[in-house]
Amino acid sequence: MAGLAAAFGSGAMTNSYDDLETAGCFFVIGSNTTACHPLIARRIYRAKERGAKLIVADPRGIQLSNFADLAVNHRLGSDVALLNGMMHCILRNGWEARDYIDSRTEGFAELEAAVADYPPERVQAITGVSVRDIEAMADLYANHGPSALLYAMGITQHTTGVDNVKSCCNLALLCGYVGAAGGGVNPLRGQNNVQGACDMGGLPNVFTGYQPVTVPENVAKFSQAWGRPLSDKPGLTITDMVGAMLGRHIRALYVIGENPKLSDPDWNHLHHALKKLDLLIVQDLFLSETAQIADVILPAAAVAEKDGTFTSSERRCARIHKAVEPVGQALADWEIISRLSSAMGYPMDYAGPSEIFDEMASLTPKSYAGMSYERLGLDGLQWPCPDRDHPGTPILHTQSCARGLGKFHAIAYQDPAEMPDQEYPYFLTTGRMFAHYHTGTMTRISPHLDAEQRRGYVSIHPADASKLDIADGDLLVLASRRGEMEAPARVNANVQPGCLFMPIHFGENPANVLTNAEAYDPLAKIPEFKVSAVRIAKAREASP
Repeated sequence: MAGLAAAFGSGAMTNSYDDLETAGCFFVIGSNTTACHPLIARRIYRAKERGAKLIVADPRGIQLSNFADLAVNHRLGSDVALLNGMMHCILRNGWEARDYIDSRTEGFAELEAAVADYPPERVQAITGVSVRDIEAMADLYANHGPSALLYAMGITQHTTGVDNVKSCCNLALLCGYVGAAGGGVNPLRGQNNVQGACDMGGLPNVFTGYQPVTVPENVAKFSQAWGRPLSDKPGLTITDMVGAMLGRHIRALYVIGENPKLSDPDWNHLHHALKKLDLLIVQDLFLSETAQIADVILPAAAVAEKDGTFTSSERRCARIHKAVEPVGQALADWEIISRLSSAMGYPMDYAGPSEIFDEMASLTPKSYAGMSYERLGLDGLQWPCPDRDHPGTPILHTQSCARGLGKFHAIAYQDPAEMPDQEYPYFLTTGRMFAHYHTGTMTRISPHLDAEQRRGYVSIHPADASKLDIADGDLLVLASRRGEMEAPARVNANVQPGCLFMPIHFGENPANVLTNAEAYDPLAKIPEFKVSAVRIAKAREASP
């Protein structure tokens, strides 16, 4: 993802939440926005009430589709083909932003040649979306702008996740919407501080602010600041870590605020890897599935029990303020890490999070250098904020892209890694539902939220249910090449025939028993959570 990081802000939204309401058109692809980002969905609704157009592309029927000017259900994993088909129609009709392309981009000839191979008739055969709808999507997006493109993990959690993101960027560049108010490419982050964690170097190949660890000047700067020689070799991704645990190259694992036992693909594969460890430390608020098998549990303070900052999808760094004291022995994360570091021989004697923030800002030019606790105030600041006089940046790339010229990428469609066959004839996709969040570590503790949905389920189309004599509520057995699990049926037409859906929140019905750890994007190493091949049958009745 390094090239995308340089050009489009490392997965951050190019535009702002407020700016979304000025869009002339929204194109939402791979995002169940009302369930996963309801406050963003409210802004879409408000803009729609003022006349904005809305296009929704999702393999499932989602709530947002009911309010769309055009909603399509494309086949799982066919995003590149659909986006190429839209661009083919835009170019064929002369709807592209030619002046913008000539002055602000490069690689257009290669893109033009690539999408020439995706006429809507071919794209219909790949995606299942009609020629008429593909042409209408292109018309709405290109001619009712500025158009804001929004996507989430339905785009990224594929073996072609990087290609999918590049294709989204291609479409926005083609119509001149990158750097435009009401436009842009806007990934909706999956959790509240994913953007902040990435910004702070929570990736294996960068320091803070996406400064590569392979650049000698960066290594020298951080080595001097921290008083220790640092490595110039990138670390491992989570995908790589599992293999390293199995091979005993990693013998201890320190998990902070994560629940891989339920969130990582191929439960059985991960279970064997975790058993190989000599030491598993989990730092969390609650006793997650991963914490239950840990050797050491470090109790962490909740959001209202600590001071600090969060950075949201719109690149806004904002303060949080302690409202109550932590319960029991719980400590803020920075305090736990500092104590552990000091005990291991590297003293960390920070007076508080403000001092840590100031150190980070001093080492992070361009994006955070102009920020301080005092400047963040009530509303925070959006990076890049390069100096103390800079007001922050609501919209990226208004004059030029961070790399100079915006780069088109010629992308060809590829099938998902695992397609249905005679033995495993159904597609399975996974995701979130409105009442729960990620692995349910916090939401399932809430009685009100847990009452909304207390166990997992599998959505199946009525035609498939009828063929298999499955009624709503029947207990089903799902099996993939990785394992099998049980869940009750939910018969509805929100999924396509031949496709099943399972939520990811339920340890009693873990979808990750079925998902594929061996299929992942070769660059980003993101597993293909969104596409697996499975078979399904009614469970045998229990013996008396």
